[in-house]
Amino acid sequence: MKKLILLLILIVISCEKKQELTAPQTFVGNAIGTTYGIKAFHDVPLELTEDIDAIIDMFNQSMSTWVPGSDINRINDGDSTVVVGKAFKEVFDAAQEIYRKTDGYFDPTVGNLVNAYGFGANGEQTSIPSQKQIDSLLQFVGFYKMDIQKTAIDEGYHVTTTQPGMFLEYNAIAKGTLVDYIARMLDEKGVENYIVEVGGEVITKGKNLEKDAPFLVGINDPKSGAQGTKTLMAINLEDKAMAGSGNYRKYKVDEATGIEYVHTVNPITGLAQPSQVIGVNVIANNCTLADGYATALMAMPLEKSRVLLKNIPEIEVIIMYIDDNGMLRFELTPGFNQYIKPQI
Repeated sequence: MKKLILLLILIVISCEKKQELTAPQTFVGNAIGTTYGIKAFHDVPLELTEDIDAIIDMFNQSMSTWVPGSDINRINDGDSTVVVGKAFKEVFDAAQEIYRKTDGYFDPTVGNLVNAYGFGANGEQTSIPSQKQIDSLLQFVGFYKMDIQKTAIDEGYHVTTTQPGMFLEYNAIAKGTLVDYIARMLDEKGVENYIVEVGGEVITKGKNLEKDAPFLVGINDPKSGAQGTKTLMAINLEDKAMAGSGNYRKYKVDEATGIEYVHTVNPITGLAQPSQVIGVNVIANNCTLADGYATALMAMPLEKSRVLLKNIPEIEVIIMYIDDNGMLRFELTPGFNQYIKPQI
């Protein structure tokens, strides 16, 4: 009888344990001008709010051009005494990698142009810059003009430049970077199954234990417009990150000419004009790279993307573009199809 009671107790405990593992713990909040959401499966209750707030605060104070007095703003103001930490350097190094592999179409020194078009942290511009203004600002663009070096005294780093007046910004990979920081924190806590999302950029680990299946992430239909939430396709994402970029949501129209300008500035030409490419989604091992490559592929011509992607096998990509007949078309790397959930 005692053995039977003990067996029943063990069964109950086992069932409760399984229920704890398959019941998600969710966390939502605001960060860097957008929202974040986390769904995690763990066998004990997670207390994440303070850890998340600490990550967001570190990010803002180090790398946000929207926060007065941040390290990056002081660097942009010409303060050569600023010492940045390992996180800043990590993003700097990732940006350099993407800059090299995209032939400069991803360039975090495009900030002066972004501000000139009114899409940056320096306030809304009431007029579109002239070609003469654009040409004058292009001298401050070029990530090759910047370097990051270890300081001799402490564990920090100095950012140096050969061109005073440059404006460095991480906004093109900011959401992806924050996603990676939060995911790293969850890893340190031993969480083995989770999804982290910041402003639409996501990373997953393990599975959705509620459904015993990979986490599903939707790609929005760019034809649904600025406020649209129509899903174009669902992606099975397991131990991967995905980020998207699109000019169909954030743009402005010059009242004087009626010309449309998009938030993605081409660092080669300095122009912010729409192209046939209207949306890009990138799958990578981390969200910083996914976010950065998505931005680069939005900026460059479709023909250029086709050539460059052959030399970047570590990412999978879907490019949405409008053909000469006004029809929505898709360009996929060979490995992207394996992530698309079949429609039933």
